[in-house]
Amino acid sequence: MPAYGRLLASYTTNNLGDYIGLVALALLVYRATRDPLATTALFVAAQFLPAFLAPVLTARVDQLPLRFALPGLYAAEAVIFVALAVLADAFSLPAVLALALLDGVLMLTARGLSRGAVNAVLGPRDLLREGNGLLNVGFALASVGGSALGGALVALFGVQVALLVDAGTFALIAVLLATCGSLPAAGAEREPLRERLRGGLRFARTNPAARLLLGGEAIAIVFFTLIVPIEVVYAAETLGTGEAGYGILLAAWGAGIMLGSLVFIAVRDRAPALLILGSTLAIGLAYLGMAVARELWVACAISVVGGLGNGIQWVSVMTALQEATPDDLQARVAGLLESIGSAMTGVGFLLGGAITALTDPPVAFFAAGGGIVVLVVLGAAFRGVLGAAHARRPARA
Repeated sequence: MPAYGRLLASYTTNNLGDYIGLVALALLVYRATRDPLATTALFVAAQFLPAFLAPVLTARVDQLPLRFALPGLYAAEAVIFVALAVLADAFSLPAVLALALLDGVLMLTARGLSRGAVNAVLGPRDLLREGNGLLNVGFALASVGGSALGGALVALFGVQVALLVDAGTFALIAVLLATCGSLPAAGAEREPLRERLRGGLRFARTNPAARLLLGGEAIAIVFFTLIVPIEVVYAAETLGTGEAGYGILLAAWGAGIMLGSLVFIAVRDRAPALLILGSTLAIGLAYLGMAVARELWVACAISVVGGLGNGIQWVSVMTALQEATPDDLQARVAGLLESIGSAMTGVGFLLGGAITALTDPPVAFFAAGGGIVVLVVLGAAFRGVLGAAHARRPARA
């Protein structure tokens, strides 16, 4: 299936480039300003604000042929990162923030279109879960290697080279997709932008399964990401370890993500509610375990369990949402989930930093883990909604 092969390669390469670019930009801004607030502004511009703009662009471009729309988005990202590389020698914080915002909008739009394309290619063959499982493996590999590669490129060659490498990944993806003649064609029916945007939001609001998945994941992501900005403080103050120990802790979670991605492929036919609730609970219990851990090896062992849940949770939610969504709304609804994830990550970062500033890292881990466990208990009461949606899923030829 050449179209899926190209989409898988582009999705993995895109995530690898995203991690390289994020590390390089964070180092660029911090080195130029020495101001933590400037680095925070970068994350707000790159991840939080695009969540409110990307659904509009997605509704606009998902009427275009994917062979032109997706390569166009990635080519534009390549140009943006070339411009950011130029700014490495002539730094301007407003310009960097503006370009990071524009890239964030394009990134979320491209992810939504890619998910819609994967559904269009694999859905008729009843291979969506298998395909999403492989996409998840690609994401896991990119998340484990991308940050390390970005840091290595900056250390060895400088920020400018790292940004140009990122631009090269986007250019490669643009060529890869532009030369794929088997990508899905555009829909025959055209609608005004406002109607398309309203159509996606209306489905998300009125469909019980979509509403539950989007709303539940929005809350879950806040708890998931609450501890991310304070893990370095947790490693130093709670576990009493240094930079190497912090790296080992992150690597243990990453190893769990990789393992969870493989487990999802093996158990993909299980009920969506079971996969979502079980993997979410694993993350919550891991946070609670890390709250009481005081030895690095204990925290690392627990992190593997949490990472395993992490490797199953997002892909399970995305797959369940795709299976509940009509074909003509796939890109808009999947893009909405991506935007929600981006926005709620910012909320989680701010909340985690505030809790840690007022108390200490274990309290933040307790708050995150306890909130996730409560969310799982509440979600279990609504598991019948997902079960009914799964039962109504049409059989594929």
